[in-house]
Amino acid sequence: MSKLIPVTILTGFLGSGKTTLLKRILNEQHGMKIAVIENEFGEENIDNEILVQDGREQIVQMSNGCICCTIRGDLVQALSTLMTRRDAGEIEFDRVVIETTGVANPGPVAQTFFMDDEIASRYLLDAVITLVDAKHANLQLDKQEEAQRQVGFADAIFITKSDLVSEAEVAELRHRLLHMNPRAPIRQANFGETPIDTIFDLRGFNLNAKLEIDPEFLSADDHDHDHGHDHGHGHDHEHEHEHEHGEHCGTDCGHDHSHDHHHHHHHTDRIASFVFRSDKPFHYGKLEEFLSGILAVYGEKLLRYKGVLYMEGVDRKVVFQGVHQLMGSDVGAKWEDETPGTKMVFIGVDLPRDAILKGLGNCLA
Repeated sequence: MSKLIPVTILTGFLGSGKTTLLKRILNEQHGMKIAVIENEFGEENIDNEILVQDGREQIVQMSNGCICCTIRGDLVQALSTLMTRRDAGEIEFDRVVIETTGVANPGPVAQTFFMDDEIASRYLLDAVITLVDAKHANLQLDKQEEAQRQVGFADAIFITKSDLVSEAEVAELRHRLLHMNPRAPIRQANFGETPIDTIFDLRGFNLNAKLEIDPEFLSADDHDHDHGHDHGHGHDHEHEHEHEHGEHCGTDCGHDHSHDHHHHHHHTDRIASFVFRSDKPFHYGKLEEFLSGILAVYGEKLLRYKGVLYMEGVDRKVVFQGVHQLMGSDVGAKWEDETPGTKMVFIGVDLPRDAILKGLGNCLA
């Protein structure tokens, strides 16, 4: 069986610099053979600028061995055509980049790789990369839910055009993005300049025991809770830890409470994230039942979720993650030198944060 071909989904609003980044990937001497599937409509078609389309030939070879394929139709069809031609020895590529339209929600594109058996048997979804234009981001995020979804889905976020705004504005934007998605590293990339290893092989959809959540998000979160509620005095540490995101939240937190601590702006994003942590193990049956219920009710609103779980009676980490209703889990490494504990992050649209946190708390053994 041949190795699965890794796929990167490149998303971002019009003008966010996707074309610039793609041009760089398509022209740089990096030794990789990349197929770009470009299903863009609108003013920034990459083919207008660097490809000569004769209308018949859909696939164009670049000077560095990359290929570009302009799709105006079905993604599954495009992926399958590429694979057929590759199998026949007509073209060569060892990874794929899909550039989505500026207004696309990356969710359905990502789901293709889990739901279509033929695609899943040949391709592996590596990561969703989202480009955010520093100058126009706040307006786009305020007005367009798709822009928020692109941020929520991301495994890595690149702020582009930061040279056009002040450092303070970049810092504020970063803060906003962090609360929407604390699991995606945020970097700046001007004029498409970023090391190739920050784009490829990120393993964003792999089930692994690492759950990267930006520490700044966690400390902001703790800070929020410690000041928002007068707790932690009479509790032992473990107790306090569990309640940090449990019942204490049920008292008086509004939904946009994740924004309370940066008073300098007032964006209440419909897409937000929250983290559940506990030092106590989960009861397997209770957790399974609760998560199934959450997925059944909020599946469409859940963009990405991931966790490393401490389960009762299991001496190994249990890792799980999902996209919308599609959830996968697996048993990971042993709890070696660390204290067992659960950490889960949920990113979604208008999720009932308090109810989910409380419900998870009720699943502890």
